[in-house]
Amino acid sequence: MSEARPFILGLTGSIGMGKSAVAAMFQGLGVPVFDADAAVHRLQGPGGALLPTIEAEFPGTTGPQGVDRPKLGAAVFGNPEALKRLERIVHPAVGAMRKDFLAENAEKPLIVFDIPLLFEKGGWEQVDAVVVVSASAEAQRERVLARPGMTPEKFEQILKLQVPDAEKRARADYVVDTGTSLAETRHAVQRLVHSLTASE
Repeated sequence: MSEARPFILGLTGSIGMGKSAVAAMFQGLGVPVFDADAAVHRLQGPGGALLPTIEAEFPGTTGPQGVDRPKLGAAVFGNPEALKRLERIVHPAVGAMRKDFLAENAEKPLIVFDIPLLFEKGGWEQVDAVVVVSASAEAQRERVLARPGMTPEKFEQILKLQVPDAEKRARADYVVDTGTSLAETRHAVQRLVHSLTASE
């Protein structure tokens, strides 16, 4: 008997494109979603498994509430070497959680890996297809600048670290447009789930 496993769909999109909303739509349709960001928050939150290692590597950046994000951010922001050291701590732990998630959902026809930096960090080789969530640059800018504490400078800095949206669209197997109404976006997600599970 061949080893059956779910079809793994990688979900990604640049900041402010509506990826979280689309991930929630997949979940609403009964598709298990592994949220890489949420996994990192768990590992770095109060009592998180990575706190001792992060504190040893970056003294003074953790406390009772877990990682002090502004302090850790200040320690690695604009410092590629420090960022690499942090990634060497975080990535293997997230990878282990993703493996467990895959094992727990081995019987499902379709699962989603929600990975914000899928193209930037090389995660696309581990998925069967990639769906990119996208909207116009105007809509993206408007959404991001509406976030608390966000400035045009910060937004530009974040964009520089991300693969451009046009390139993501070009490399995607599927694109979900969030520049339309929520209902239209939801229909697009439903059609995608149906087409990926219809052959099961």
